[in-house]
Amino acid sequence: MKEKILVLTLLALSGLSYAKSGKGSQVEFLNSYAVLPAGHNLPFSEAVRVNDIVYLSGQIGIQPGTTQLVKGGIQGESKQTMENIQASLEAHGLSMKDIVKCTIMLADIKEWPKFNEVYTKYFSKPYPARSAFATNGLALGARVEVECMAVQAK
Repeated sequence: MKEKILVLTLLALSGLSYAKSGKGSQVEFLNSYAVLPAGHNLPFSEAVRVNDIVYLSGQIGIQPGTTQLVKGGIQGESKQTMENIQASLEAHGLSMKDIVKCTIMLADIKEWPKFNEVYTKYFSKPYPARSAFATNGLALGARVEVECMAVQAK
């Protein structure tokens, strides 16, 4: 019992929590603070690992360690969004090559070509599956938000 408490305490101190759900699934709630400011009170985890799949929360073009959007409109935000995804993945032992699916949300679908110019610089064939849609408002007034799923190789 003391060992279990020690492990849970160490995980909590590192920003990682662990729970076991039904049928042997392992669930980890991951928070590296590679992008979001340490101690943020936002109501979500940076990522959640379920067995070998990592679900990365939507990323926007904030300057790491802050909640301030970078300058440069759609292209500046798109670049920073992709950099934030890369930093978050690397903090959890993954890379952009591990991504299997992305969902892109744009404040204005007319900016799709400009976003795509940036996005394609972060991937090579074979590309991850992808969906995109326009939305009426994103967090902090962002122009773009991207969420991803990655598979952690065993």
